Order: sequence, then structure tokens, then C-alpha cells
Amino acid sequence: MEVLQWYALHVRSRQERVVEQSLIKKGYSAFSPLYRSRRNRADRTVKLDLPLFPGYMFCQFDPRLRLPILKTPGIVAIVGSGNIPEPIEDIEISSIQKITMVAEDLVMPWPFFREGQRVRIEAGPLCGVEGKLIRAKNHSKLVVSVTLLQRSVAVEIDEESMSPLY
Repeated sequence: MEVLQWYALHVRSRQERVVEQSLIKKGYSAFSPLYRSRRNRADRTVKLDLPLFPGYMFCQFDPRLRLPILKTPGIVAIVGSGNIPEPIEDIEISSIQKITMVAEDLVMPWPFFREGQRVRIEAGPLCGVEGKLIRAKNHSKLVVSVTLLQRSVAVEIDEESMSPLY
């Protein structure tokens, strides 16, 4: 049995969750990561679940059998080079899945970085997650990137729980 790889799908604006449900109904593994945002209204503060990668989601499939994916309403294209889908590294997907499950109230979109120290979390609920260390507003954050999309997410971490990768 062949292990299927993850691919990024470009979807219509604000259609991430609808497309995710359509793909799941078709039998695919689909993933549209969300983060919780607080928005102030005139009379209250509301919590909204928003896409971490607006306009994109992830799906596991055989790239030779991509027509059913492309025919799904809401999908614009499969992200890749020319007409060839480019797979996303498993560690990038598994790290984002783990962060969004374990630290849902702490995760947020973050600008993509090419430079910075690569680290791995060695203890705690995010053990095994890899990313880049940054410092912002006197806090340490782990930035996990999806290179193909040139997008990133960040989660606040304790520097004592990580080790450098070379």
C-alpha cells in the first residue's frame, strides 16, 4: 500500500471549511487549520475560529488521481510548480496539526521566515514539534512554516523545553 502525501489546495475565499467537509465526505483526509481570534464588538468580545492559512487547506491524495479533487466545488487549484502538484513535508503537516490541537488558544498566523534558529520541542505537550525560534515582545515563539505556501504559524513556548537542530 502506497503512503499518500499531503498537498496544499488553493480554495475560494472563505470556503476552507466547506471544501474540507466535501473532501472528507469523498473519503479524503483533509485538514483546514484554524486559530481562535478575539474581536471586540460594540457591546461584547467575540471569539472567532479563523483559517490559519486563508485561501488554502491541505489534503492527502494520489497526485495521479487528482481530477476528483479538482472537481470539488470551491477548489481553485492544487499548489505546485506549473501543472505538477508539489507535496508538503510530513513533519510540517504533523507539526501544524499538533499545534492546532494542543495549543488552540495560543496559535496565530505569523509572517514567513527564512532565517532563524531551527529548534525541536523536547518536553511538554508539543514534544517533537520542529520549527524556528523567534523572540517578540519579550516572549519566545516557535514558528512552524509551510514552505510551499510561504506561510507560517507561531505558538508561544518556554525556551527551556527545546533543543537546537543543526
